[in-house]
Amino acid sequence: MPERYVLARIHISGEKFEILVKPDPALDYRLGKLKDVESVLVDYEVYTDARKGLRASSEKLRKCFGTTDIRKIADTILRQGELQITAEQRRRLIEEKRRQIIAFITKNCIDPRTGLPIPAIRVEQAMQQARVSIDPFKDADAQAVKVIEALRPILPLRVERVKLAIKVPPQYAPKMYGFIRSYGYLEREEWLSDGSWAALIDMPAGVQAEFLDKLSRFTKGSAQAKILK
Repeated sequence: MPERYVLARIHISGEKFEILVKPDPALDYRLGKLKDVESVLVDYEVYTDARKGLRASSEKLRKCFGTTDIRKIADTILRQGELQITAEQRRRLIEEKRRQIIAFITKNCIDPRTGLPIPAIRVEQAMQQARVSIDPFKDADAQAVKVIEALRPILPLRVERVKLAIKVPPQYAPKMYGFIRSYGYLEREEWLSDGSWAALIDMPAGVQAEFLDKLSRFTKGSAQAKILK
């Protein structure tokens, strides 16, 4: 396989499926910057092992994807599966996330000794000292919540916080659990008799608007959220 191509893969029902994709267009598609999935594909084949040239049968594709349409299958793999990225792509993504995380902290945190915002260079130095690991694909604001906790032993900071009472319907509760936890500290949680999940979460005030927007979109407006004062 030529080095200018990379693999995107997904595992469904114990089966592995792979497609060959162009590195930069594939990454743009994954990030929502590109809409035309056909421009991402190197060929119109779905493989069980691309390096060996083993193609997936139509029967397996119908069983696992419900279709043999390469465009629909590629969309599923690129959005939900694993995308190989080049070293340069990883470097660029991590640097972009790093800048976003630093911007979040300087915007939402203050030095409790002076009451003033913390300079970006000081935040960056503390991140290096704490050996903070950054995920190139995870949301920057959600990662910033974890970074703040990692910096506390090194950098005096205080962040304005808010508490939200959340209730998620049964059909969304299992998938939303990890998402909600990523935004803050769960003070209390409870599975209700109807299968709904209720929780009290403490989070930085700066992520509140984004969190509520995503919660509404992910649950099609069915989740309940109340700000506690």
